Amino acid sequence: MARRYARILCAATLAAVFTASPAIAEPAGPEPAPAAGAPQGVAGLLRQLQTLYQGAEEAGELYTGTSEELRKRTAEAARLDGRLAGARSALDSGRREAGRIARDQYQGDTGFSVYLRLLLAADPAQALEQSHVIERVQAGRAAAVDRLTGAEKHAEALAARSRALRDRQKVLVARQKKQHDTVRARLKGIEALLASLSEEQLAALEALERKNIDRAQDELTASGALSSVRPPTREGGEAVRYAVEQIGKPYVWGAEGPESYDCSGLTSQAWAAAGREIPRTSQEQWRQLPRVPVSSLRPGDLVVYFPKATHVALYIGDGLVVQAPRPGATVKVSPLASNPLLGAVRPDPDGSPLSAYTRPELPDDATAGADTGYDAPEA
Repeated sequence: MARRYARILCAATLAAVFTASPAIAEPAGPEPAPAAGAPQGVAGLLRQLQTLYQGAEEAGELYTGTSEELRKRTAEAARLDGRLAGARSALDSGRREAGRIARDQYQGDTGFSVYLRLLLAADPAQALEQSHVIERVQAGRAAAVDRLTGAEKHAEALAARSRALRDRQKVLVARQKKQHDTVRARLKGIEALLASLSEEQLAALEALERKNIDRAQDELTASGALSSVRPPTREGGEAVRYAVEQIGKPYVWGAEGPESYDCSGLTSQAWAAAGREIPRTSQEQWRQLPRVPVSSLRPGDLVVYFPKATHVALYIGDGLVVQAPRPGATVKVSPLASNPLLGAVRPDPDGSPLSAYTRPELPDDATAGADTGYDAPEA
């Protein structure tokens, strides 16, 4: 068990995850107090390790947000390219029509007004009939000029949007490179600390971490927050089923399945499998989805952690969540209080709870491995 911390960083796996994000601030806020009776040295090591993890997670979650924005901008650029091609085709057509009108005028149009033609005509009645034809021709020419002008403006506006979008993509790519360098540096800091610890220190760290989680879970249970039992909606049940089926798969920053996940990749894909699209990152899930009291949780709800909503898990009932905790860990079942709780959100507030529900059977090793996640300002 003590080797768990030593296994947390698979350098090859972590290094392959990133291609980058912006400058990252150090995590803010008070450090957690050591558990009563814990050796001060062990508690200090745990705080130090958590601080290093927080910085690395911050970079990883920033990377996820940047990658999501870049994906959206790339899709938008593809759509815009199609519209711009159509606008340029319309502009070419308008220019050809304008050229034809210019040739017609050069070859035979005297430019006399309809009124002047009527005054000079030998047969006024016939001239009146001709005037209607001339007016229609002139109206058609005016409309062609208007179409050409509109096509030019439309093409110019789309081209300007395309240039702005390309510039934004360049900024995002540069940001990813910066994130990549930051992540690598912070991972090296974690590797260095772990390499310096003895087996006894690693075992003591794990024991203190577990003691803190058990205490937090007991306090949450004693408060009555988990006393009610509510069935999920059909969609919520499907999201739970999907999440449970992913247990044992590795955590990888930025991953959203099917072979590996980060925390919000797991929750977003669970709900996508249930037929409902939700935001990709934990912070957007917290910002955009309706919030519910922890005392009203039902399976399928999302439990959000840390003051800046940088970690998320999927509630499955009985005070338990399925989550992708951190690098080196796997998707697993954890106590709801395994991380500092911020609140909960509900992806399906309009759904009707099932009349009966049985939670999917959990694997024997569903609770094995690390429970704690990270604190970071972006997710």
